[in-house]
Amino acid sequence: MTYRTRHVMAVTSAAPVAAPVALLLSVVIGLSGCATNPVTGRRELSLISEAQEIQMGREASAADLKRVGEVPQTEVQAMVRRLGSAMAAKSERPNLPWEFHVLDDAAVNAFAYPGGFIFVTRGLLTNLNSESELAEVIGHEIGHVTAKHSVVAMSQQQLAQIGLVGASIFSSTVAKYGDLIGGGASLLFLKFGRDDELQADALGFRYSLAQGFDVREAPKVFETLGRLSGSGGRVPEWQSTHPDPGNRAVRAEARAAELAPGALIGTKVNRDSYLRLLDGMVFGENPRHGYFEGTRFLHPDLRFQFDFPTGWKFANQPEAVVGVSADNSAQLQLLPASGTPAQALQTFLQQQGITVRQSGQTTVNGLTAAAATFDATTQQGALQGRALTVAHNGQTYMLLGLMVANAPAARAAEVDATLRSFRALTDATALNKQPARVQLVTLDQAMTGAQFVQRYPSTVSAEAVYIANGIEAATSLPKGMILKRIR
Repeated sequence: MTYRTRHVMAVTSAAPVAAPVALLLSVVIGLSGCATNPVTGRRELSLISEAQEIQMGREASAADLKRVGEVPQTEVQAMVRRLGSAMAAKSERPNLPWEFHVLDDAAVNAFAYPGGFIFVTRGLLTNLNSESELAEVIGHEIGHVTAKHSVVAMSQQQLAQIGLVGASIFSSTVAKYGDLIGGGASLLFLKFGRDDELQADALGFRYSLAQGFDVREAPKVFETLGRLSGSGGRVPEWQSTHPDPGNRAVRAEARAAELAPGALIGTKVNRDSYLRLLDGMVFGENPRHGYFEGTRFLHPDLRFQFDFPTGWKFANQPEAVVGVSADNSAQLQLLPASGTPAQALQTFLQQQGITVRQSGQTTVNGLTAAAATFDATTQQGALQGRALTVAHNGQTYMLLGLMVANAPAARAAEVDATLRSFRALTDATALNKQPARVQLVTLDQAMTGAQFVQRYPSTVSAEAVYIANGIEAATSLPKGMILKRIR
């Protein structure tokens, strides 16, 4: 099964450190709490060894690759590995087990796990226009690792939590998306501060230049991020945890302007070769992995559909399809399960903290199923629950509804209606729905951006085409220029 998500690292919130714990912290810091930063040369807090850093990164990387998977274009994967490996080899931490991957994810994103595990997404690649732009992004993520930004952040979080009990919800199954429920477990993502991000920008600039790339292309990355965030669509994830892209573009221009005369002579952009690797790549969300029509979720490959309540927020993620009510009092999930419907439901209900109200076998729209209502005891309070397991097309699915104790009565009715809406997808149009893809066009004459989108219509908006090509409507485009059309 394939859904969509982005996960970095979950931590729990913590209360103020008590005096005995503070004493313990001083001992820990005094014994092994500092290390030399390989980028700055300064001593800084570090409660995580390099071996631990690598192990955490390797496990997180393997999980993302299993959940989301890489793009099928092996030439694209090879390009990213080649760029990243060359920069990492000349960085301050060349001996890490560096890995570079391209996730088959529509999100415009790039991120680094501790220990040297770097990811860029298909959504990012299809909105960039040269190897030089990509090198700036990969170099930035390498910079987070070489400057040990994750290690410092995690060390600080460990200090805040030594001797404390984390606020985890009662089971791993329910906890996966517990942050969507008001009053539930607080699931926070590890984010870097502004100074860390700007330092990573500067390091990426340096690594890119050292590989012979024209760093005057770097501002285009931040300009693209800014345009994507202002286009009415989803804010690029690479921007949502980073400083303002406009300011970063200005800083990138200033860095290039400060280089010595002649420093950029002979540098490379590699625009056309980069674009040719994108030809045929999926652009945007891939409906074969499931898509929404209004409040209805349809999955052509797995041949099922179901309906969310009106007014809810929902998302298609790699491990589950999730939704949350507007008042955050209720949540719904659909996720794969193992065994028969009866076996899958029994496994779920046997978890600690669950009290079964009612359970039994049933059918849903002609499909074999099992259903239960239950209460769940958590460290944050009581939850009401509904669970439905159903067999379809050789796979068992679980639909799970969770509500806080004081949820309005209407929430239970909405959850029940969603659980009972699961059914086979038989509509031929939906079953045959295909993704949009990048299609390259070599201009046979000079024209403007506006003339290009008129002559070569795409299945996405004109603005999306302009952004993907790094142009405006009034941009003059020379004969022979390669551009992206989305069909």
